[in-house]
Amino acid sequence: MVVAGIQASRETDERDRGQWVALKTRAQHEKAVRDRLHRLGFEHLLPILPRVSQWHDRKKVIEAPLFPGYCFARLSVHNRSTVVQLPGVAYIVGRAGFSEVIPDEEIDALKRLTKSGIPYESAMCLSEGDLVEIIRGPLAGVRGNLVRRERSHCVIIGVQLLQQGATVKIDAEDVRRIEEPACIIGSGSSGRRAEPQCVVAAR
Repeated sequence: MVVAGIQASRETDERDRGQWVALKTRAQHEKAVRDRLHRLGFEHLLPILPRVSQWHDRKKVIEAPLFPGYCFARLSVHNRSTVVQLPGVAYIVGRAGFSEVIPDEEIDALKRLTKSGIPYESAMCLSEGDLVEIIRGPLAGVRGNLVRRERSHCVIIGVQLLQQGATVKIDAEDVRRIEEPACIIGSGSSGRRAEPQCVVAAR
C-alpha cells in the first residue's frame, strides 16, 4: 500500500509539473509561438539551426528552426487547452485523440546539443544505424544512432515522435554501442514513419 501510494504521488507530481509535448505551429510561426510561451512563463524549447542566406550583396547567417513547423513545451493537463489557443499554434501532436509525451531524455539531449557549440545539421530519419552513447566531450551521456556521412561518423540525435533530429560529427572512439534496439515509430514491425495527428485544434 505504501509503495502504491508513493507511485501515485510521483505520477501526480509529474502531471502537475507537466510533460514535454510537440506543438504544431502555423507556417513560419515557430519563433512567435516560442516568444508567447516565454512571456506566459512556460518552459519551452525551439532548437535553432544557423544557416547562411545569400542576400543581394552579401551573405547573412540566419536562425532557422531545426524542426520546421514545431515548437516544444512542457505542459500540464490543466494548461494545454490554453496553450493550444495561442496565436500561431495549430495543435498538439499526438495519436488516437491523446497527446504524445516526449521523453525528457530527448529534450535534454537537444538542449545540450544546441548549447554545446558543436556544428550540427538536420536529419530526417532516426531509425538507421546502431544505437550508441557518447562517452566523451560536451555531449557525454547523450544517446543516438551512429551513421557514416562523407567519410566521417555522425550521431543522429532527435525526437522519435517526429522522426526528425540533428546529426553531429563524432569520433568513432568517443561512442559505445548500446545492446538494445533503437525505437522506431511505425505500424507493426515495418518501421514506417508515423504521421503526427491533431489532438486539440486551435480556435
